[in-house]
Amino acid sequence: MDIQTQIQDYINSLDEKKRIDMLELHRIILDLNTDARLWYLDGKNEEGKIVSNPNIGYGTCNIKYADGKIKEFYKIGISANSSGISIYIMGIEDKSLLSNLCADKIGKAKISSYCIKFKSLKDIDIDVLLSVLRFVL
Repeated sequence: MDIQTQIQDYINSLDEKKRIDMLELHRIILDLNTDARLWYLDGKNEEGKIVSNPNIGYGTCNIKYADGKIKEFYKIGISANSSGISIYIMGIEDKSLLSNLCADKIGKAKISSYCIKFKSLKDIDIDVLLSVLRFVL
C-alpha cells in the first residue's frame, strides 16, 4: 500500500472531529511545502507491537542520537491521540524555540521542546501555527 493510501486510511479511521482537524492540518502543511516528502508511521515496532500513535510526517531532517548515529526522519509530524492532536517539530536544537515562538500566542495548547499539543484546531490560533510551521520549514 502506498503512503498516500496509508495516510488517507489513517485519517478516515479517526472520529469525525479529529478527522476534520487532521484533514485540515494535512492540507495546511502540504500547502506550505507542496513537494515535501510524505511519511506514514503506523506506531508499531519491528515485532508488530504498538509503541506509539500512528503519525504522518512531512519533509526530512537528520536526527542525531546520543550514541552518535544519524537517522533521516520527518521534519514535521502530526498525530491524533486520546487527548487531541500533536504536532511534532523534529530536529530543533534550541529546546526553548517552540515556546519562544508561540507559547503565549497560540491559544489552548501545551508546548514542549518539540511538540505542540491541543484538543482541537478551534482551540488554537491558526495564524500563529502557520507562522511557526513556516519558520521551521
